[in-house]
Amino acid sequence: MLLATASALAPALAAPEDAVDPDWILSRLARPAPSQTPFVELRNSRLLKEPLRVSGTYRRPDAATLVREVASPYAETTTLHAGEAVIERDGKSRRFSLSRVPELAGLQASFGALLSGDGDRLRRHYAVSSEGSRGHWRLLLEPRDAALAARVQRIVLHGRGSELRCIESIPADDGAVQRTLLAGAARDAASVGTAEALAALCSGDARE
Repeated sequence: MLLATASALAPALAAPEDAVDPDWILSRLARPAPSQTPFVELRNSRLLKEPLRVSGTYRRPDAATLVREVASPYAETTTLHAGEAVIERDGKSRRFSLSRVPELAGLQASFGALLSGDGDRLRRHYAVSSEGSRGHWRLLLEPRDAALAARVQRIVLHGRGSELRCIESIPADDGAVQRTLLAGAARDAASVGTAEALAALCSGDARE
């Protein structure tokens, strides 16, 4: 009797009602183009006491294009489309193939798949897993492409419900984690000053 009861309880204990899987997260993140969201990016450098804070907007004017517009502390626009990147800054423009910069190619592939809710496309580029609950989840992406994997060990996305709040890029060379706060977390970052507080805001550990 005890064994039967334990067996009946095991699935419930292993899979709480609000547990998430990658497909549940992707279904909530899907956003039809056009769409946009504010971002705050933290760039670490050994030359700086605190990470450089870069802010702006990510735009997706159509399903095949991703635009990153930096507003502060400088103005720069990066457009990813048709396998190419175009960077515009100070009245000058540079164009190059995304094959030269696997991080940008991975960014376009992951954003496109996430915002279209395309789990199959995302899995072509990454091994995908998830942790947490519907109110506080993490989506883990491990690159399948060798060139990207040589630079990025793992990408961790943090969110709540249907909101993607932060992206952490964990380098393969044990360098500093790069964080991009999005949507509500980017707006909350306006009142946060220290690197530790921003990291807590990214992971969802900050007190609100």
